[in-house]
Amino acid sequence: MAPQRPKGAGALDKGTRPALSPAPVTPGSTELYAALDLGTNSCRMLIAQPKGSGFHVVDSFSKSVQLGAGLEKTGRLSRGSMSRTIQALRICQQKLRRNKVRHMRLVATEACRRALNGADFMKRIQRETGLRLDIIKPEEEARLAVISCAPLVNRKTENLLVVDIGGGSTELVWIDISKVPRRDRAQSIMRLHTGFQQAASDIPAARVVDWISVPLGVATLRDQFSDVEDDAARFALMSWFFEENLTDFTPYQSAQPQENFQIVGTSGTVTTVAASHLGLKRYDRTKVDGLRMTSDQIDRVIHSYLAMGPGGRRADPRIGQDRSALIMSGAAILQALMRCWPTDRMSVADRGLREGLLYAQMSADGVLEDGTY
Repeated sequence: MAPQRPKGAGALDKGTRPALSPAPVTPGSTELYAALDLGTNSCRMLIAQPKGSGFHVVDSFSKSVQLGAGLEKTGRLSRGSMSRTIQALRICQQKLRRNKVRHMRLVATEACRRALNGADFMKRIQRETGLRLDIIKPEEEARLAVISCAPLVNRKTENLLVVDIGGGSTELVWIDISKVPRRDRAQSIMRLHTGFQQAASDIPAARVVDWISVPLGVATLRDQFSDVEDDAARFALMSWFFEENLTDFTPYQSAQPQENFQIVGTSGTVTTVAASHLGLKRYDRTKVDGLRMTSDQIDRVIHSYLAMGPGGRRADPRIGQDRSALIMSGAAILQALMRCWPTDRMSVADRGLREGLLYAQMSADGVLEDGTY
């Protein structure tokens, strides 16, 4: 499957500017909001309450369901993967009921987009759990990843690349915020929740230069090269193959070293590499989220993974058995990205689609305060 791109297969219109956000209501809502992300590998949910310009998480759920297992070969979701997912979603439904959540957005991504029986599976989910999930398009997935990372954008940043490495796809969005006053840069990115192409406005605009959804994530890229036995050879092939899928991405063609450029990476791969770099025996989100890693530090961690071999990675508590089978395909994507763009640092984001869904809902309802995110 070819990478998904905006209509016209090029950069977005340079004249577009984001529209005004909806008129706010009194902030401080006590209502709870939920966001559920059913991906190729995991089912994850957050339940949160608006708080100031952000939110406070009151409950969460995360489970590896391997929904995309076998999809590369058959084009369909398997019975086993669908059964595992239904069981996980029943737990989510219980949590939503127990917390009396009325505002929710429940979405499915690449595996269900690609599967021939994806739409039928959505009907089965609603029939057996009462939950209604939407299969979202790649642009919305990319947009939600971008706004979730807005709080991590440095005020000095003028060009931003947000990378979301998923199980079935990888979304990349290049944003120019050089014309936005420094104090407004995070908020200008948050305003993208209504769409990348927006009506003209007098508000300083974050301009989306280009975006792309590559149908290669940690699970799908691994499956592409499952027949390569040598660990190091498989890693190198995955990294170069992923880079080949970026050649039509506008910034890839013209990337030159530039000041005030920031790359933000969000995914289990990025946070696992960060945790390994820090030597954490037990994962600590407060130490990982917002961490800045140099390309040399990332390379050292990846080389240590290669030196371990498959058995060593399975035994390493910083990686974990669930992620050990996927970490090298994710690392191959990460290495390709750091090889391509004009920066020697990456900001680590322990946030993504779920947080973006929450921000989008709360922003649309006007329950967030203005200010620094």
